[in-house]
Amino acid sequence: MPTKIPLLAAVLLLAQAGSAREDVKPRGDFSAGLEAYEASDYNKAAELLGQAAARDPKNAEVQLLLAKTYYEAELRDAAIGSAERAVSLEPQNSVYHEWLGRVYGDKADHAGPFAALSLAKKARREFERAVELDERNFSARQALIEFDCSAPGIVGGGEDKARPHIEKIAAMDAAEGHYAEGNCRRQKKDFAAADAEFDKALKSHPKSPDLIYDIGDYAAKHAQAETLAAVAEEGEKISPADPRGKFYRGVGLVLRKEHSDEAERLLRDYLKRAPKRNNYPGAWRAHEWLGQLFENQQKADAAIEEYETAARLEPKSKHAREALKRLKKG
Repeated sequence: MPTKIPLLAAVLLLAQAGSAREDVKPRGDFSAGLEAYEASDYNKAAELLGQAAARDPKNAEVQLLLAKTYYEAELRDAAIGSAERAVSLEPQNSVYHEWLGRVYGDKADHAGPFAALSLAKKARREFERAVELDERNFSARQALIEFDCSAPGIVGGGEDKARPHIEKIAAMDAAEGHYAEGNCRRQKKDFAAADAEFDKALKSHPKSPDLIYDIGDYAAKHAQAETLAAVAEEGEKISPADPRGKFYRGVGLVLRKEHSDEAERLLRDYLKRAPKRNNYPGAWRAHEWLGQLFENQQKADAAIEEYETAARLEPKSKHAREALKRLKKG
């Protein structure tokens, strides 16, 4: 599960606290680069952060944000390069190792079999190192657990390796523990057990919006309207400005076939507010659910328009293609 980095807000404050010294300009580039990143303008962010890195080549936080920027822009080799530089500059930083693991893993998912094998092993080593450096880096430990529960032994995975980490994280935080167990069961396609653990996780009031909304993603795929309502409630409680609550609440209403006007309003509001991030539902998914909403109302033309938009934004969307075939045939 892709996770946001909590250090960014603090870094922004540092960037805004410049003085009359020579480092004022790089800090200005960093602040503007961070603003561009948060606005999902990754081309601008990369340019500004590249300038900051050139002026201040030993600034590991600049390299981290560059890595995140390249990751979102799907420039995988560049993301790895920046993450490796961040780790080399501050080798004792848990978050930097975690993100190096994430970009190695992303590259592995898009590489040929031989390259993927090496990259996957590197990813696991980085997650493990991140946890060694900070046992309370929950997102790194969750990434390690997911890797071990999903990856084969040839790349170092195995549920037996995940077990001690699940027990450890459960001892530190009940919600994280139930999520870890549920995620492991999800990887093994034991969905009944995953459902039970995710329900316990939500009832334990998680502190991480990303954890909550990953459960939302699972619930949406499994058409679990009640779980989606609980997801939205928990997410909005701890992060009211996060637009993902609107998305999952809207999806739940579509699944229930209730309050169609409110469902449409929530999904369209999400489309206006959501950043383009790997850990946020893509715009194409909102258009798919709007298509389903209109299909439920037997508004074929409106449904076709939404499904066509979804298919244009994500050509691999099987659901949108099948819906268009069905509606146009009728």
